[in-house]
Order: sequence, then C-alpha cells, then structure tokens
Amino acid sequence: MKETFLRFERRATGFAMVVACAMMVIAASLGAFQIVTRFVLEQPAEWTEILIRMSLIWMVFLGIPTAFRQGAMVSVDVLYRWSPPKMRRVLDWVVCLAALALIAVIIWWGWDYAQRGSVQSMAGLEEVSMFWAYLAMPVGGLFCVIGIIGNLLDPVRMELETAQ
Repeated sequence: MKETFLRFERRATGFAMVVACAMMVIAASLGAFQIVTRFVLEQPAEWTEILIRMSLIWMVFLGIPTAFRQGAMVSVDVLYRWSPPKMRRVLDWVVCLAALALIAVIIWWGWDYAQRGSVQSMAGLEEVSMFWAYLAMPVGGLFCVIGIIGNLLDPVRMELETAQ
C-alpha cells in the first residue's frame, strides 16, 4: 500500500512539476512577445499581461508540491539536529499536520475564491473567466496534500543537506 501510494505520489508530483515548468515557459515566451510588440512594433498586446500573471500563479501553486515532497518548505532544522530519532518522527507528524492544516485552508478558501471569481472576466480577455486563474489555489493544494503525505511516508529533508 505504501509503495503504491509513493508511486502515485511520484507521478502526481512529477506531473505538477512538468506543468509548472510549462507555465514558466509560457510566461517567459509571452514576456518576450510582449517586449517585441510593445517596443519594436509599437503595438502593445495587452492580453499578454494577464496571461503572464496567470501562468506565474499556476507555476507557483504547481511547483509547491515538489518543495513539500522534498521537505524544503517547513524548516525545523535545529529541532531535528537536537532530537533523538524517535522524537524526529514525532516532529515529522507535527510538521505534516501543520502543513496539511495550512493547505486545507488554501484549498477551502481557494475554491471559494474561484467560485466567486467565476463571474469576473479577465482584463484584455473578456471572454475568459477569472475562475481559471483562481483555480490554481485548490488544484495546487490538492497536489500539495499528496506531496505532504508522501514526505511523511518517505521523509526527505533537502533543507538539511543544502543548508550547510
């Protein structure tokens, strides 16, 4: 059961990271396009601004699950170093529960915000609802839950290795 979940988690977190990277490529490409249209052609494309922002928001919320999975989000380095091995496992659970509580709030209010924003349209893209931009919070949060549980089952503490 544990190995099955960890395989699922690797695929889900990997997928989220691939999409986050794609959002970064989209944001960079649109930024370059915006520079060309604004300063070279002197015909600014206003629609690129909102798409850049939206892709950056999606990039962040889909990149966070990888950070959670690597144990790099909530740093309790000193407590881990000073604690005996049994206490470290208790700390793993405390960090996991605190992170899940935070992500639960993000999912709950993110979904509420997305629903409320569904009546708004994007500036420059009047036919597209803001729902799609706000949806990044609950979707990213769901991927975070998978990464947090994966880190609890198979702990990785990247911040301890890179903090030196």
